[in-house]
Amino acid sequence: MRLSIIAIGKQKNDATYEITQTYFKRLPFAGDIIEIERSQASGPKRAIEESDKIRTFLQMKAIKGHRVIALDKSGTDTSSEQLAELIRNWRDDGVASCYFAIGGADGHTQTLLNSANVCLRFGSATWPHLLFRAMLAEQLYRAEMILKDHPYHNGH
Repeated sequence: MRLSIIAIGKQKNDATYEITQTYFKRLPFAGDIIEIERSQASGPKRAIEESDKIRTFLQMKAIKGHRVIALDKSGTDTSSEQLAELIRNWRDDGVASCYFAIGGADGHTQTLLNSANVCLRFGSATWPHLLFRAMLAEQLYRAEMILKDHPYHNGH
């Protein structure tokens, strides 16, 4: 299953870019980041614009039969093993692609959260968005290693 991150803003010139790409290159079916541009100043209108752009991408360009995981502070806390199990179940059901949506500073709208298949969080701490992309990419790689029973998960 192809695992992709949809995120608000650009990462390319940030120090976290290489870390993110390192983990994506290790994924068995590759992975990528779809970056969504924003134009609104901070506030409720920006969250609406960003969530609408994510939803439009998913409707227009996502692989048919995909799944969406929204990353949000309101989500269910998850472990690496639980994430791996979710990926395994969807893969076993024939799902070809999963998109992990990271919102901007104002988060996702309730409409986007309601349209996601699952809403998760990685703890209750707040992380910088660009660093969170790298952390998520590592967790996707870790999930793949758990599914392969590779020693990476136990040694890192």
